[in-house]
Amino acid sequence: MPLVTTKEMFEKAYKGGYAVGAFNVNNMEMIQAIVEAANECKSPVILQVSAGARKYANPVYLRHLVMAAAETTDIPIAMHLDHGADFEICKSSIDDGFTSVMIDASSKPWEENIALTRKVVEYAHAHGVVVEAELGKLAGIEDDVHVEAHDAMFTSPDEVEEFTSRTGIDSLAIAIGTSHGAYKFKPGQDPKLRIDILEEIGRRLPGFPIVLHGASSVPQDQVAIVNEFGGSMPNAIGIPESELKKAAKLAVCKINIDSDLRVAFTAACRKHFCEHPDHFDPRQYLGDARANMKEMVRHKIIDVLGSAGKA
Repeated sequence: MPLVTTKEMFEKAYKGGYAVGAFNVNNMEMIQAIVEAANECKSPVILQVSAGARKYANPVYLRHLVMAAAETTDIPIAMHLDHGADFEICKSSIDDGFTSVMIDASSKPWEENIALTRKVVEYAHAHGVVVEAELGKLAGIEDDVHVEAHDAMFTSPDEVEEFTSRTGIDSLAIAIGTSHGAYKFKPGQDPKLRIDILEEIGRRLPGFPIVLHGASSVPQDQVAIVNEFGGSMPNAIGIPESELKKAAKLAVCKINIDSDLRVAFTAACRKHFCEHPDHFDPRQYLGDARANMKEMVRHKIIDVLGSAGKA
C-alpha cells in the first residue's frame, strides 16, 4: 500500500475517540517491529524520523526501509519528519518522499514561529504533504531538542486560534505536561496531564487534530531488566498511561512514543548478551530486541491508543 498522509487518519481518529501512534524509527528492526505489531492489530501507524535518526541512518536508507514496510502490508502508514528545525530540513524531507513534516519553531518569538511555519506549510501543501507545528515548550531531551525544566511552558489556549489560522497547519503539538526523554519525573511525584488545557483547546479548535510529544511512560518492568543485566538506569516515571488514554479520547489524534521503544529494545539486547555471552550473530540479539519492541508497540496500540482495528 502506498504511503499516506495523516489527514484521513486524524479525521477518523478524532471522530472515533482514539489516537494514532507515532513511533520513532532508527533502523530496520525497529521499523519491522512497529509495522508487524500494527499490521497484526489492524491499526494505522506513523513512522517518524528525528534529526538524530537522520544523522545515524541516513534519510535515504530510512525512506526505503519505510517504503519496503508499506509494500508488505495493507495498513495505512505515514512517514513523518519529527522536530524539523528549519525550512531546509522540511523541504528536503518533502522532496525525499515524506508524507508529513513537523516544523518546530516553538523556541522562536511569536511572529517568527508563524512566518517560518507558514513558509513550510505553503511548500508542503503544494506537494501534497501535511504539516504539524508546535506551541508551548516541553521539558526534556530528545536528540537535538533540549529544553530545561525552567524554560518549559504550557500551551496557551488563547493563542491556538490565531496560530492555526495564520499558519494553515494541519495538526498542532501542544504542551500540557508531557516531557521528552526517559528521565521524566522522580518517584513520589504525581505527573498528570493538564486535561483542562486540552479540553479548552478542543473547544476553541473543534475537529482540529492535536498532538502529544514526549508521551512515553518509562516501562519500569523493562528498566528493571536493563538494570538486572548490567545497566544503571535511574528510577523514573512517566505520564501514566491512564492519562494518555484520556487524551486519546479527546482531541489528541497523534501520540509520539520513542523512549519506551528504546528501553524495550535495549532491555532485550542486555538480557540476550548476559544469557548468551558467546553469541556474536546480530540476527540473534537484534531478533530478540525486535520481538520485545513489537510487544511494546502492541501494548500501546491496544491498551493506550485505542487504534486497534481502525486501519
